[in-house]
Amino acid sequence: MKEESVDLGIWDKLTRAVLVLLVAAVAVGIGFLCVPLIQQNERMRQKNLELETQIQREEETGRQLKATLDAQRSDPKAVERLAREKLGYAKPGEVVIRFQEPATNAVPVP
Repeated sequence: MKEESVDLGIWDKLTRAVLVLLVAAVAVGIGFLCVPLIQQNERMRQKNLELETQIQREEETGRQLKATLDAQRSDPKAVERLAREKLGYAKPGEVVIRFQEPATNAVPVP
């Protein structure tokens, strides 16, 4: 039993070419569908990184504020320093000298 190959000629070659082109077209179509998703994913990753950096900065600020608050609650010297700096308080017999910012050359608004 000998197999005979049937030569379909140009139709066999055309069928293969159409299948290859069809597979290529599907691959390109999938690529076009995925590109926006990949770009969106990259933007979201960048935003996530920015937010994580902001969270770290805010946590550090929170730690500093907590340390300041704890010092003000428990350290009398910190309370005294705060009263002197912010409120201009002085001990009896001390003189408080306040300095003003230098005037700018800005024209006053009428």
